[in-house]
Amino acid sequence: MVVGRLASRCAYSVLNLESVARSNYMKFGNFLFPGATDSERDAQVINETLQEAQLCDRLGMDMVWLSEHHFDGICAYVDPVAFAAAIASSTSTVGIGFAVAQMSLHHPIRLAEQMSLIDNISQGRVLLGLGRGTAYNIYEYQGYDVDPDEAFERLLEAEKLMIDAWTTPNLVHNGKFWNVRLPELRPRPFTQPHPRVIRACSGAESALEMARLGRPFLMNVQNNQVTRERMDAYRATMAESGYSAADIAANVDQTWVWRNIFVADTDSLAEELAIPAFEEQIAFRHAMRERVYAEQGVRMQQETVKPARAQASQAVLCGSPETVANAIAEIDDIGVGGLILQFRLGSMSYEVAQRSIELFMSEVAPRFRD
Repeated sequence: MVVGRLASRCAYSVLNLESVARSNYMKFGNFLFPGATDSERDAQVINETLQEAQLCDRLGMDMVWLSEHHFDGICAYVDPVAFAAAIASSTSTVGIGFAVAQMSLHHPIRLAEQMSLIDNISQGRVLLGLGRGTAYNIYEYQGYDVDPDEAFERLLEAEKLMIDAWTTPNLVHNGKFWNVRLPELRPRPFTQPHPRVIRACSGAESALEMARLGRPFLMNVQNNQVTRERMDAYRATMAESGYSAADIAANVDQTWVWRNIFVADTDSLAEELAIPAFEEQIAFRHAMRERVYAEQGVRMQQETVKPARAQASQAVLCGSPETVANAIAEIDDIGVGGLILQFRLGSMSYEVAQRSIELFMSEVAPRFRD
């Protein structure tokens, strides 16, 4: 059984596959998003997550991806910047992506300096994913004394300011949130003209805005039907905006989508180990929001329908290597560049997640790397 597998295999609605050169290499990245339900386990989970990054480096994974969440334990290492530096200094080839840095919680010049440093330590392996900030956890904004209604405007100004800082000597910036006079940003980035930057898009319209700008994007967990609709619309919008088939293919090759995953020797064992862990993970991520609502009477969003990312049937690729490979083939058929795959779910032990990663890299990934 494929958990999350959809049968739809409709043709692209805008561009025929024959008209767009596609890479025969699908990229895979491990989303290091470890929860620590008890603060007593913080140190253990952080150390195990660093081991997980090093394992991915040894096995030839393309990327490890880092998250950012505060005050609730749903991302044990909390600070992806500091953790990226630890990974950069203890690995040799794996890319280091951010999915994402919450820009409303960072000073853009400070983050630009930090990214330049990590880009040098890693010799160009950084891919900086930016987002406005969480759409769900009001307490993260409260802890940093940031108005969540300003988050998107902060993202836009911060992204431009960071790129200007990397590329412009004697920079003077006067904006809504930051006024900066900067003689020169040091260290100079290893990647020129600046480290790679990509935007996370949680909604359809934000993905289309990236298409109009000719930029790739990161997509959060969606079912295959929504993923196909958004990718088709993205291609169509790029074409309508005047980009060539080669431009579109290049952008699609750099676009990543997120799925949760678990691989075991059999379908039944995979479901036995993964589904309870995933459901526990969803409940844990929800609990602090409800606690804050009970204490303060405030929340950011009230979800009346359970979203795809919270439903195991839509959000988890789960089964034997053959079953998981078939599920990934359906996503590959949609046409995306890479998959951000969260292997360690809930309070799953490191050893269980390690076995899943090893099975994936030895028996699943090679099928998509012609």
